[in-house]
Amino acid sequence: MQLFLTILFAYLLGSVPFGLLLSRLRGRDPRKIGSGNIGATNVVRTAGIGFGIATLAADILKGYVPVIVAIHFGQPPIVVAILGLALFMGHLFPIYLRFKGGKGV
Repeated sequence: MQLFLTILFAYLLGSVPFGLLLSRLRGRDPRKIGSGNIGATNVVRTAGIGFGIATLAADILKGYVPVIVAIHFGQPPIVVAILGLALFMGHLFPIYLRFKGGKGV
């Protein structure tokens, strides 16, 4: 049960659309401007370089930190891989955006 909840948490964390959230701080929606993508490149176009860099950093950290924590706590490699996959799937198919998410680049 604990493993299931950990995987679910990883998916939900991966689903956080940082590009959209940060762009909204500028009052803009990257889904309606530029390429329509919520990734860092389009956030640069819609909200500026600072917000684009923050989006890139947040997207990297949302995948990096949970995996490093799992490794630190001695999780077996298969569990770490599954967590990474759950994070990635959350990024590609975020529940918060009706499963329309990033490109996975």
